[in-house]
Amino acid sequence: MAEERNRHEPIARSEFILGGQRSGKSRRAEALARQWLDADAAHRAVLVATALPWDAEMRERIARHQRDRAERVPGMATVEAPLALAETLAELTAPDTLVVVDCLTLWLTNLLMPAQGEPADPQAPTQQLLHAIETARGPVVLVGNEIGLGVIPMGRETRAFVDALGGLNQAVARACERVTFMAAGLPLTLKAPR
Repeated sequence: MAEERNRHEPIARSEFILGGQRSGKSRRAEALARQWLDADAAHRAVLVATALPWDAEMRERIARHQRDRAERVPGMATVEAPLALAETLAELTAPDTLVVVDCLTLWLTNLLMPAQGEPADPQAPTQQLLHAIETARGPVVLVGNEIGLGVIPMGRETRAFVDALGGLNQAVARACERVTFMAAGLPLTLKAPR
């Protein structure tokens, strides 16, 4: 039902899709990519993946997502960009190309809690990302988690991450033409194109 609804909405210049885990965020982004590809044989779609395979479970999760995505959206290319997101988006954007970024939450995790090295200040990379969204030459769909609806985390680092993600989500929502909240596979439009 949600996929059918997507087929009747025009593709926005930029859309931010957020919600909880397993809420249908990635499926909506994939449905929009499929709609874009079906609309014109000259259209291209590229997924920018931000996940890092830091353990066996995550490697399997990534492989499963790749298999499922290839089945649901044949023809969508994948580029990995766990850190250089703004630069990758700027390189890929084109009038005939829809770019899906999945997901901003993992990208922020890679900056703030790297497996190796020191955490990065997300302020400059966030500003670069916002600029890349605003100057994109083709449609951009960004996926992120809304994690601020639960209990207040006990650890200082976790609270700092929740705060940083909330700030990132608000900034991306301001920059995007459409904002969609997903719950139980159903889209709720929070902001629509004018």
